[in-house]
Order: sequence, then structure tokens, then C-alpha cells
Amino acid sequence: MDPFDDPRLTAMGLFAEVYSGLSSKTSPTLAAAGLSEVDFETLIRLARSPERRLRMSDLAAQTSLSTSGITRVVDRLERDGLVERHACASDRRASYAVLSEAGAERLRAVLPKHIKDIETWFTGLLTENQLADFLEALRMIRDVVRPCATAGVREVSRAPKAKTG
Repeated sequence: MDPFDDPRLTAMGLFAEVYSGLSSKTSPTLAAAGLSEVDFETLIRLARSPERRLRMSDLAAQTSLSTSGITRVVDRLERDGLVERHACASDRRASYAVLSEAGAERLRAVLPKHIKDIETWFTGLLTENQLADFLEALRMIRDVVRPCATAGVREVSRAPKAKTG
């Protein structure tokens, strides 16, 4: 077998191409809202966390940033009024990044277009079953390569919620 035709190389190459392509398709919407990709990632992780907050160390673990890198991002978002810092009552060395109401409003403003971009360029190209299988595969890989990616977040059921009323 030709080592250059290894399907593992193909998988990695396709994954990189897809991520790069999706990023180029979705980043203009974020930029129009005054957000970089890392700003959006930080804000959406806070928005989707219990009480809209994470310890700074957990936020760093969930992102692709170092502790000092996430500190710089949070500093900038705090200056812009999108994030607040709260001291940890049980550990003076720790602090929380908390999504501010202005940060939540910025997300609410950009999410409809961002979700439309995701639907157009990504999830809308897959059937419901393909998307479910893809998410399961991504979580399995993520849990191995980034075991701290859910740091500070309680595990919640991924089962669909029952519709009411």
C-alpha cells in the first residue's frame, strides 16, 4: 500500500479542510457583530454553562487557549462590557468569568445569522441520523484528545427533550 494513500491521512486532511472552510464561511457574521472567533467561543461557552459562568481555569481548559491566553481574551471582553469577573468565595486564588447581560445581548443579536450560516454550510447538509452519528463520533474523539473540554460543566442528558403543551 502506498503510504501517501493512507485513509487516516485522508481523514485528517478532510477534517482540516472542513474546519478551515467552515471558519471562512462563518467568521464574517461574527466579525460584523464585532466578535472574533475566539471571542464568540468564549462567550458561547459561558452562555451555555450553568449560571452563565465558568472558573477561569475551566474556561481555559475548554478552549484552545492557555491560561494566560484566556486571561487576555477575558480582559478584552470585560473592557467591552461583555464579561464580568467574580471572585470565587471558596478559593481566593480563583475567579469566574461571567457572561454579562450585554454579552448575552450581543450573542442574541448574532446567533440567528450564525445559526443560519451553520445550517447552510454544515448541519443542513446532513440528515438527522448523519448529524446524530457525527456528533457522537466528535464527542468520542474530543473526550480522548481534549479530556478537559467539559471542565466545570455538569454532564447533562443528550436525549431530546420532550415537547410540552
